[in-house]
Amino acid sequence: MSTPAAAPSRKPLPAGTLLLLGATYPLIAHVAALTGRPALIAASLGLLVVLVLLPALRNGRVLAWILLAAAACGLGLAVAAGQALPLLMLPPVLLNGFMAWLFGRTLRHGRMPLIERAARAMRGPGAVLADEVVAYARGVTQAWTALFVVLAVVNLALAALARPGGLLLAAGFDAGISVPLAAWSLFANVLSYVFIGGMFAIEFVVRGRRFPHQPYRGVVDFMRRLAAQGHLFRPGAGRHEPAADPGNGSRRD
Repeated sequence: MSTPAAAPSRKPLPAGTLLLLGATYPLIAHVAALTGRPALIAASLGLLVVLVLLPALRNGRVLAWILLAAAACGLGLAVAAGQALPLLMLPPVLLNGFMAWLFGRTLRHGRMPLIERAARAMRGPGAVLADEVVAYARGVTQAWTALFVVLAVVNLALAALARPGGLLLAAGFDAGISVPLAAWSLFANVLSYVFIGGMFAIEFVVRGRRFPHQPYRGVVDFMRRLAAQGHLFRPGAGRHEPAADPGNGSRRD
C-alpha cells in the first residue's frame, strides 16, 4: 500500500515583500519608543514575531502557531504589567548577536566561511573559486561578524542605560548614568540599519571592482540570487560541509 505524499511547501514570499515587511518593523518600533504607547510597542514586537515565524506559519506548522499564540499572550501580559518597553529593547541585541554568531561560527577551523558558501552557491554546483576570491570571502565574513558584534554590544549598552524604561532600571538597578530613550531608539531602530546598509553597499562596490566577472547583473539581480540561497543563512546550514581546498581549482572568478 502506497503512503500518501507529504503536502508540498508553499512557494516562498518574494524577497521584496519580505524586505518591505522587515523594514516596517524598525519604523514602528522607533515610533513606539518615542511615543511610549503600549499598543504600538506590542504591535511592533508582534510584527517581528510574525516575520520570524512566517515561513513555518505559511506551511501550516503547528508548533509555529503555538509559538505565535504564546508570544501574543506574553505580549499581553507584558503590556498589562507595564513591562512592554524593556521587551522592545531586546530584539536589537538578540538579532545582531544572532547574526554575529551565524557569520562567526563559519570562521572556525574546518568550516567554509558563509560568504564563500554563498559565492559558490550563486555560481552553481561544482564551482571553483580562485584563491584570492576565497581569501576575500573570508575577510568579508570576518567584517560582517565584527560589525554585528559591535552593533550587539552597543545596543546592549544603550538599552541597559536608557531612561526611562532601560533594562537596568527594569531590573531595579540605577547605574547613576543614563542615555535618553530617544538616543537608544535612534541607534537601535535607525542607525544600526544605516550601518548595515552602508556595509552592504561599500562591499558590493569593492567586490565589483576587484572581481568584475560576476554571475549576476547589478544589485537587483544579486539580491534576487541571494534570496534564492536563503537556506544558506539558516543556523543548521553547512553544519557538515567541509572547508574548500583553495588549491584545487583554476577557475578565476
